[in-house]
Amino acid sequence: MKQGSSQSHAKDPKLVLSRYAEAFLEMLSVERGASPKTVESYRSDLTTFEKFVAKRGEETSKTSTETVRGFMASMGNVGMAPTTMSRRLSALRQFFAFLVAEGIRNDDPTASVESPRRGRPLPKVLSEADVGKLLACARAVKGPRGVRLVALVELLYATGLRVSELVGLPVGALARDRSVVTVRGKGGKERMVPLSLPAQEAIEAWLPVRPQFMANDKNSPWLFPSKSAKEGHLTRGMFALQLKELAVDAGLSVSAVSPHVLRHAFASHLLAHDADLRSVQQMLGHADISTTQIYTHVLDERLKSLVRNFHPLANGLANNAL
Repeated sequence: MKQGSSQSHAKDPKLVLSRYAEAFLEMLSVERGASPKTVESYRSDLTTFEKFVAKRGEETSKTSTETVRGFMASMGNVGMAPTTMSRRLSALRQFFAFLVAEGIRNDDPTASVESPRRGRPLPKVLSEADVGKLLACARAVKGPRGVRLVALVELLYATGLRVSELVGLPVGALARDRSVVTVRGKGGKERMVPLSLPAQEAIEAWLPVRPQFMANDKNSPWLFPSKSAKEGHLTRGMFALQLKELAVDAGLSVSAVSPHVLRHAFASHLLAHDADLRSVQQMLGHADISTTQIYTHVLDERLKSLVRNFHPLANGLANNAL
């Protein structure tokens, strides 16, 4: 497609835009072998953009970066998902690259337009009552396995350790009075995390039972040893499976319970009880406090949910304010 072939249509921007778009779509189909479904997806995105440009009385060959940004802003203003906005911007980038390659314009107006940020999904969090149900079910498990399960859940909920940190804890990580555990996290960095009284009591009950889970040498360095695991200690997968079984017993959704969800519960419950964000960051072992701040968003959403569900004006003014 040559630049000169469109000059006769310069007075009709809608026609010019449509012809440019059709040429681009033809190129996708013929030269790139795009499927009909893919071509139709591009057609839909470009049609939306063409309508926006036409309302501004502009031509595609003269569309500015400001217009592209305006188009992106218009989508954001109506609450369009970032994924959809990113897809449309990607279509525009390819479209304008085609126009530049064909000599229709000399620059790409999308070059300096940033893709919309995709919001980080809020982590799943169990309520304090749900954690209580898990612990109650763990205590109902008879024998040494139950004692170990209580110690694992209490320790995880008390510290917010990553599951790999939890199952790989050496006995020496515990302070003599069991009030603190020293954790070696990512990058070999160590941090000290205080233990709650229930966690301390659960560990004290576990230690006398611990030798039953060791191999014959009885000299395992791990806090939660395992005779069968090649690592010498309880594996992440086995603990995750045990949590799933607890979830079933507790009447909770299996998909909503995992070691990482308990880590989330530790953080969000601390913040709900006015814990300092920086302290929670240190206990979690986050290098950047922005990672920890996601839990404040969880609390915000829960508060909004409470208002929507229980406030007497939830269907009126209060709901609109949120």
